[in-house]
Amino acid sequence: MKQFILAVLLLVVASTYSSAQAFVYHPNNPNFGGNTFNYAWMLSQAQAQDRNVDPSVKKNSSTTATSTLDAYSQSLQNQLLSRITSNLVSSQFGEGTLQPGTYKFGDYQVEIRNGTDGVVVRIVDGKGGETSITVPYF
Repeated sequence: MKQFILAVLLLVVASTYSSAQAFVYHPNNPNFGGNTFNYAWMLSQAQAQDRNVDPSVKKNSSTTATSTLDAYSQSLQNQLLSRITSNLVSSQFGEGTLQPGTYKFGDYQVEIRNGTDGVVVRIVDGKGGETSITVPYF
C-alpha cells in the first residue's frame, strides 16, 4: 500500500512540473495555405525528381546537322516572306502593280488576290496554320 501511495504521490508531483504545448499544423505547400516562399523550392524539388520523358522529343544522333539545316530553311523562308511583304507594301502604296496569284515558298503558300476592301494576302503554312491580311486601297 505504501508503494501505491508513493507512486500516486510521485505521479501528482511529476504532473505539476510537466508542461505541454498545443500541436498546430502548418502546411508547406503554398496552394494549401503554406508560406509562399516555399514555392520555388518545392518546384525545383519536383523537377529534380521528375523521371518522365517527353514523348515528342526525338532521339536523333545527328540533331546538330538537322537543326542547322532546319534553321537555314527557316531563315530562307523568313527572308522570302519579308521580300514578298516589302514588295506588297511598295506596290500597294507606291507606283508598281501587284500581280494576283498563288506562290509557294517552302512550307508556305501565299495567295494574293484583289478584294472589295483592298489586296488580300492569305498565308498558309504546311502545318495547317492560316493567316489572312487585307491591305486597304488608297
